[in-house]
Amino acid sequence: MLSAKAGGTVALILDKMVNFLLDQPNLIQMRKLLLTGTALLLSLGVFAQKTYIHAGKLFDAKAGKMLTEQTIVVEGNKILSVNSGYQNPGANDESIDLKNATVMPGLMDMHVHIEGETSPTRYVDGFRDNEADIAFKSLAFAEKTLMAGFTTVRDLGGSGVNIALRDAIAAGRVVGPRIYTAGKSIAPTGGHADPTNGVRRDLMGDPGPDQGVINGPFEARKAVRQAVKYGSDVIKVTATGGVLSVARDGSAPQFQQDELDAVVQTAKDFGMHVAAHAHGDEGMQRAVLAGVHSIEHGTLMSEATMKLMKEKGTYLVPTITAGMTAAQLAEVPGYYPEVVAEKARRIGAQIQDTFAKAYKSGVKIAFGTDAGVYPHGDNYREFVYMSEAGMPNTEVLQSATYRNAVFMGIEDKLGQIESGKIADIVAVSGDPLIDISLMKNIVFVMKEGKIFKKYEECEFLTTL
Repeated sequence: MLSAKAGGTVALILDKMVNFLLDQPNLIQMRKLLLTGTALLLSLGVFAQKTYIHAGKLFDAKAGKMLTEQTIVVEGNKILSVNSGYQNPGANDESIDLKNATVMPGLMDMHVHIEGETSPTRYVDGFRDNEADIAFKSLAFAEKTLMAGFTTVRDLGGSGVNIALRDAIAAGRVVGPRIYTAGKSIAPTGGHADPTNGVRRDLMGDPGPDQGVINGPFEARKAVRQAVKYGSDVIKVTATGGVLSVARDGSAPQFQQDELDAVVQTAKDFGMHVAAHAHGDEGMQRAVLAGVHSIEHGTLMSEATMKLMKEKGTYLVPTITAGMTAAQLAEVPGYYPEVVAEKARRIGAQIQDTFAKAYKSGVKIAFGTDAGVYPHGDNYREFVYMSEAGMPNTEVLQSATYRNAVFMGIEDKLGQIESGKIADIVAVSGDPLIDISLMKNIVFVMKEGKIFKKYEECEFLTTL
């Protein structure tokens, strides 16, 4: 906004310009001066258009409470102010009527795979798709994610296209959420993220740290440094076997303690978090002892591991939606290879119960869904599953907003609708504190002050 001092300066400049122009017969000189004056006024914000959002309900994600009849003023990509009541915009400002909606900070999903999506042909597509094919497919997945209200995601493993996609979105070349990416996951030979699992021996080769496959602490350090070199924001390790990899075990530990220690320490040297994919309990304990920031999935977590996670401050990213989806698809004949289907039946359906126990025990929770294991854009299902498992709707919403911002260390920028924060704002028609399933119907999406989904007037589905 223009300060009183700046306003006085502008008035003085304008007065001098007008007097000078009156004495100038030269039209070219007048035109130059007018352009200069206009540029000055624009730089000082005199003509800056603001957006006034009238929110019938506004979720205070930090405090965990609902406010009513609020006006959010957005200028550029930032929130200028949040005020009680419905304030009138200026003549040149834009007004958005969300009086019949609940307005929230942009949602955050801390576990997605935005390069791909579940499909019965997934295991052969890897032999068919070139990097360009993966990239073009990812554009649709990114847009679906943003339209579902998720303005920030953490991509935990792909081919490396996710790094280029992150940069393209940040540059405004394509539409999608803000991405923090791990690039390629790190696994041991034959581990969950070894890209050659299940292929013919003559095609396997011997992938190394450059491809995210390591053996021993020295290679572990090199893989982390290589990930940093390629542009990763976070490090992902597969601490145990996985459900969807073409390998017989989905829960056994995959790293020795010295390997995990080397990964975490090297990542910390770069100021980076480490996320550990883990289903089995022993692998989880090794990862927590090494100092990982989060356990992803946590399906077979014991009470002892929950206690250890609380002591260390380790987060659980539950990904209930992925487990439920995998268990359902395992019953579709031929959808998964049998070695995968067997694991999906046995492991997938347990995730929701484990989440309930971990939450009740006091383990810190970060909202994450494993999108890509199920169709992108259906991220809202996690809200429903978390609520069913006993987490109050207020905390469910906080987990995907302010608490995820704290988890990422970006709470000074995102996660709350307040002055100075980046203008990531979404809305639903109805009150999700009453009915969390309403998160399926995102009716408004703003990211960095730009509107990507416009609100169409509709009535509340539940009583205000």
